[in-house]
Amino acid sequence: MKRVVITGVGAVTPVGLDVPSTWAALLEGQSGVGKITLFDASEYPVQIAGEVKGFDPAGRIEPKELRRMDRYAQLGLIAAQEAFADAGLERNGLRDEIGVVFGSAAGGLGTLLEQQRILLERGVRRVSPTFLPNMLTDTASGHIAIALGLRGPNMAIVSACATGSHALGEAFETIRRGDADAVVAGGSEASLVPVVYAGFCAMRALANHEDPAQASRPFDLHRSGFVISEGAGAMLVEELDHARSRGARIYAEVLGYGSSNDAFDMAAPAEGEGAVLTMARALKKAELQPERVDYINAHGTGTPLNDKFETDAIHRVFGPHAKRLAVSSTKSMTGHMMGASGAVEAVVCALVIRDQVIPPTINLRTPDPNCDLDYVPDAARKADVRIALSNSFGLGGHNASVILGAYDGS
Repeated sequence: MKRVVITGVGAVTPVGLDVPSTWAALLEGQSGVGKITLFDASEYPVQIAGEVKGFDPAGRIEPKELRRMDRYAQLGLIAAQEAFADAGLERNGLRDEIGVVFGSAAGGLGTLLEQQRILLERGVRRVSPTFLPNMLTDTASGHIAIALGLRGPNMAIVSACATGSHALGEAFETIRRGDADAVVAGGSEASLVPVVYAGFCAMRALANHEDPAQASRPFDLHRSGFVISEGAGAMLVEELDHARSRGARIYAEVLGYGSSNDAFDMAAPAEGEGAVLTMARALKKAELQPERVDYINAHGTGTPLNDKFETDAIHRVFGPHAKRLAVSSTKSMTGHMMGASGAVEAVVCALVIRDQVIPPTINLRTPDPNCDLDYVPDAARKADVRIALSNSFGLGGHNASVILGAYDGS
């Protein structure tokens, strides 16, 4: 069976505009959560989010394309370009052997709402002819292929908050079965638009705090919900022999991938069964005993039920070893980037393995008795991490787990 490695990483997040700045901020425990500036939220019951500040893709995307690209596609393309360049690749004509598996939970909502406004205010004839191809959920994957000249398999994953992890997992499977030598994998999200935010407020799912930086508090007794954010994460995943033949730097090896569904409710999480299945399946595919895993980047949204059920699932899968695991939630700093979260968090796991340091769970002040694992509170920690697992659980009961391991050179 073909082996798959990560040779390039990219990210645009509320704490950094690229991987180096994002990683440095996470290790320093910096929060990217603040007051909403992308729209007037003064009448909303909650007014905080994780916005990507200072994002300016001009000069990196062709002006004609930039004018008609939704923000989610812009974020995704910039992250993908970073991962592609980081892998030591350049656009050099068309590449038939490299594919794209890139998704989003919501796609081009900003474009959809803007064209709806134009329709109502200015009439049918003023709707843009580029509206439809630029609001679809596969727009980012298409733009990535066009910009980088990639003619391999191309698909868009849509599985709510599990999208980014599913994208990496399906890219892994694409290479393992021999359909591509390399794949740009990841997810992007820019759903900080008024109607979506109003919907989450109506669900009473959002965290609030007088200090926005303290709002996202996974596993804390006083957690009250999640913080919605935007961003993008991307990886260049590659067949091992292909990577070695060109002398590529290897961050980590993709060892396993599991997927499941709760089959329970469109919004509420089930009591761990789906999460148990996806972690167990990832371990089985990786041919690993639970005791081999050193670190888990938790889904860890900060909602009362999710954090408890994920903790319970980790106990069920890992048994006594659960207490020896380091488990942290980087959403405590980035907020929840929806379809991008799993991709960014897989990048985090690759960097944990590279640098042997674990980013913290910030804002964990009062431990919840129902959340009794080692969540690496407050400060980054040096640790011997050879194998890391990343969890993502989405609306609709979609679950995905990916396992990364240190590449040993063999």
